[in-house]
Amino acid sequence: MSFLIGAAMTGGYGGADILHNCTIAVEKGEIAVIVGPNGAGKSTAMKAIFGMLKLRHGQVLFDGEDITALGPQQRVLKGMGFVPQTHNVFTSLSVEENLEMGAFIRRDDFRQTMEQVFELFPILKQKRRQPAGELSGGQRQQVAVGRALMTQPKVLMLDEPTAGVSPIVMDELFDRIIEIARTGIAILMVEQNARQALNIADKGYVLVQGANRYTDTGAALMANPEVRRTFLGG
Repeated sequence: MSFLIGAAMTGGYGGADILHNCTIAVEKGEIAVIVGPNGAGKSTAMKAIFGMLKLRHGQVLFDGEDITALGPQQRVLKGMGFVPQTHNVFTSLSVEENLEMGAFIRRDDFRQTMEQVFELFPILKQKRRQPAGELSGGQRQQVAVGRALMTQPKVLMLDEPTAGVSPIVMDELFDRIIEIARTGIAILMVEQNARQALNIADKGYVLVQGANRYTDTGAALMANPEVRRTFLGG
C-alpha cells in the first residue's frame, strides 16, 4: 500500500469528467512527478488528491487511512502541504510573516522549523523583513514552499513550482526539492518542464486526457523512445 495514493480517480467540474480512472501514488522520501500535455488533467489530479475536487469514483488513501471524504483543511491537519501555482504568497506581508502564517495549525514552538526553512533557502533569511510582493518570482516560490513546510507536512504537493522562473532558478529549486525529499517527506509535483522534472523523479506519471498513459521510474520514462518523441521533444 502506497503512503499516499489517489486510486482510480474519476471526476471533474460540473457535469464533465476531467480525470478518467487516474491513479497517482507517492512513497515517503520519494519524488513523484506528473507530466503531460496542456489540458491533460495534471493539476486536476493534484487538486483531487488534496480534496479540492469531489470524485465521482475512486478514493484517496493517506498513510493507510481513507481520506476521500475530507476537505483540504482536514487534509492539512493530517499532514498534507499544498503549494498552488499562483497566488501562493501574501504579498503585503513580510517573508517572516508569510512563514508564520504557515504555522497556523501549530500549537508548539515553531521557531526551529523556521530556522530549517532559512537553512534551506538562505536568501529568505536575508529578506525576512521584506514584503513578499517585492521578491523575484523564484524567491516567492521559495516563500510558498517554506510556508508549506512550516506545517511539518508528511507529503508536500507542488503545482508547477518552476513556472515562470529562469533555468538557473529552476535548477536551484529542484536541488532544494531533492533536499526536502531526503528528510523523508514525500513530494508530489506537477511540472511543465517535463525533462528536467523526470531527471530528479523517482517515479513519473504521464497523463493524457485525464488518464494514465505511462507510469514508470523517472529514468525509465526518460529512456522510453515513445515518451521522448511524444512528450519530451525527441
